[in-house]
Amino acid sequence: MSATLLSVRGLDAWYGRAQVLYGVDLEVGDGEVVALMGRNGAGKSTTMKAIMGLLAARRGEIVFAGERIDGMAPYRISRAGLGYVPEDRRIFTDLTVLENLEVGRRPLRAGAPAWSPERLFALFPNLGRMPQRPGGRMSGGEQQMLSVARTLMGNPRLVLLDEPSEGVAPVIVEQMADMIVELKKQGLSVLLSEQNVPFASAVSDRACVLEKGQVRFVGAMAQLEADEAARREYLEV
Repeated sequence: MSATLLSVRGLDAWYGRAQVLYGVDLEVGDGEVVALMGRNGAGKSTTMKAIMGLLAARRGEIVFAGERIDGMAPYRISRAGLGYVPEDRRIFTDLTVLENLEVGRRPLRAGAPAWSPERLFALFPNLGRMPQRPGGRMSGGEQQMLSVARTLMGNPRLVLLDEPSEGVAPVIVEQMADMIVELKKQGLSVLLSEQNVPFASAVSDRACVLEKGQVRFVGAMAQLEADEAARREYLEV
């Protein structure tokens, strides 16, 4: 594996008094795509929120680009170069595509690809055809693309993508897969929360599988593909 960019060790997290994560360990290498997999409720989204500092009750060590971030506020974690695309998109529906992108603009960052609206429109041709369209007048798949593009305008070194294939048309799922492969070519690292095994297999180097808030499998994506028993036990509904 390449040099470690994100390291999570012994991550516990709670919603109120209910513990949701139990000692989660995971790593993402520089330029690597890692799939965080598991059924609904396994703890995938919670792991991402905990990494981003969005959960008040959490414990463990999180190191990003050589710096401890587990005690930081979310805005400082973002400024450190960690991007986050939540499952519910959260675009500004009254703003146009271009205006949404401008909201996400941040200075260039050493070691990270530099993004502009022009480069993003080449990556997402659908958005390039509607730069003046308000976010509220876009399809769910187009909003998902815009959410990813707006995050990339922050020039992150690593992006957390939470269920990018969930609830969008198959053609958009295919475009999302192509997008992740291209991001990797650009040198971006990705931690991908996903249930769709074929989608994850098409884009990911390694997999980390959660069940009930605990890591049950870590290994190469090809290893998980070949392990029918693990897939049946931890991923099939």
